[in-house]
Amino acid sequence: MTQWVADPEGGRDRGPRALARAWAEVLVRPKRFFRNGIAPADQAPGLVFGVLVALAAVGGRLATGDLPTFESVDVTPTFVPESPLLQAVLVLLIVGLFLAPATFHFSAAIETIGLTLVAPDRGGVSETVQVIAYATAPCLLTAVPSPTLRVVCCLYGTALLVVGTSVRHRTSIPRAAVAAALPAVLVFGYGYGGFAAAGL
Repeated sequence: MTQWVADPEGGRDRGPRALARAWAEVLVRPKRFFRNGIAPADQAPGLVFGVLVALAAVGGRLATGDLPTFESVDVTPTFVPESPLLQAVLVLLIVGLFLAPATFHFSAAIETIGLTLVAPDRGGVSETVQVIAYATAPCLLTAVPSPTLRVVCCLYGTALLVVGTSVRHRTSIPRAAVAAALPAVLVFGYGYGGFAAAGL
């Protein structure tokens, strides 16, 4: 599922410049991006993109003190280091290695179930993982400590997820919205704090 295809047909290029181009393109020309920038069975570029967005968002919130720390809990687990810097590194490792990839795959599995009901001519699960990962592009800016900006980013990410689902799975926007609703709640409502920023 996470194989790295050396020369993907229609997939993303590799490297920092390609990541920056993907970020800009998915924000400005999402339909074209989702049509041409995703290759079946080539999840690695999308996962790397999504994980880096998550790391930047969490890192920014840690730097501004906008996330709860281990000091805010009554009992600190024994494996947590005392140094605030090492605690931040631990959080970033957990997000980058486990939480973000697992969330993308879990959300894709949920969306796939929805797609079986509304889009019989759907693409593969790997395409759904990539759509979800690239749809998080606006959430890079959730690192800024502004609830209003965070809500806007999460709403934009949700819109990108619906558009990407429609394009990759060859279905209408309303049907794509139905299939993407629960993944959007998980990724943008809870994962990127859209609900909390909106006071919900």
